[in-house]
Amino acid sequence: MPAKVVVIGSLNMDLVTRASRLPRAGETLIGQTFSTVPGGKGANQAVAAARLGADVAMVGCVGTDAYGSQLRDALLVEGVDCQAVSAVEGSSGVALIVVDDSSQNAIVIVAGSNDQLTPASLKSCDAVLQAADVIICQLEVPMDTVGQALKRGRELGKTVILNPAPASAPLPAEWYHSIDYLIPNESEATALSGVTVDSLDSAKVAATALIKAGAGKVIITLGAQGALFADGKGFEHWVAPKVKAVDTTAAGDTFVGGFAAALAAGKSEAEAIRFGQVAAALSVTRAGAQPSIPTLQDVQGFVPS
Repeated sequence: MPAKVVVIGSLNMDLVTRASRLPRAGETLIGQTFSTVPGGKGANQAVAAARLGADVAMVGCVGTDAYGSQLRDALLVEGVDCQAVSAVEGSSGVALIVVDDSSQNAIVIVAGSNDQLTPASLKSCDAVLQAADVIICQLEVPMDTVGQALKRGRELGKTVILNPAPASAPLPAEWYHSIDYLIPNESEATALSGVTVDSLDSAKVAATALIKAGAGKVIITLGAQGALFADGKGFEHWVAPKVKAVDTTAAGDTFVGGFAAALAAGKSEAEAIRFGQVAAALSVTRAGAQPSIPTLQDVQGFVPS
């Protein structure tokens, strides 16, 4: 069956070390544990959409190292179509993560093969895009590739979602008119709009600026404060489900994947937002990135605490 949700983005292997504290410059610490966990915002969102009921295809690049085959296999286990995941010469993307006893972390990301996802790569898998209902992009692959993906999604009449992460500056102005749903968190909304988002009121100001820039609709995720939806006609504040948070890693990716899966299943916009919120809430009750992402059955059985 053709994929209903296509995710264009990054695949990283997360190399996670836990230590009592973060090391100082020039210091060597004895760590407590080490693990390798498949990640990358693109792959996380593909896994989320797949576990939450969608037929999903991934478009991206892995390296010819051992991590490359592991990253691809992790998606295949979830039922994600990987025909458009290319193996390119060199190393896969990695994230080097140190987490201390208070759950603070320090992260270094090396793009590796993700930098080799080019606009030409997209042309070679255009049939995958044509078969989609929803196309999701993020910013962990080259910007010209993201721009081409957004433009092609608009040309094909697909529902186009951009999760602008990581974001450190405004988006190219010409991108906005290709985006149906722009889904930043607080810091990303701040970077894109120039408005410091630290409250619901400031989120409304930022969302208004992003709508004026040309985005179709904006959903700013606000962590425990829920989410703000804006469509240029008004706002709606969605209160977050109450849960006991253990680890917020991949909560945003889970929301995006769940929201897209619900839209692809024919749910209303409101139903899709709530579905994404419940999925994200469940994810923060578990440790890790992809391991924390819930299934459709988990979401359907959710009872707020």
